[in-house]
Amino acid sequence: MLHISVCYASANGEFLRPLTVAPGTTIGQAIEMSGVLEAYPDINLTTQPVGIYAKKKTLDTVLRERNRIEIYRPLVADPKESRRKRAARREGAPGRTGS
Repeated sequence: MLHISVCYASANGEFLRPLTVAPGTTIGQAIEMSGVLEAYPDINLTTQPVGIYAKKKTLDTVLRERNRIEIYRPLVADPKESRRKRAARREGAPGRTGS
């Protein structure tokens, strides 16, 4: 048997469930067994990526001992646009000079 965990973080709370699964179990099967889809019905596995320790994987990826399955939420803001806005604020701050 393999010891794994399934985690998901939403704006309303966190889900972290340790599971014991049979060898050959896939990410998709473990997510189904965990109960996260019942706890967070807004999860859509066809559009939301999943991964193991911050590395994106497919739902048919076979699990290994101590894997932590993560279900990722869509980004609220575009990281590139956020960086541009921060840089623009820094450039306009008093007492700073450009190089």
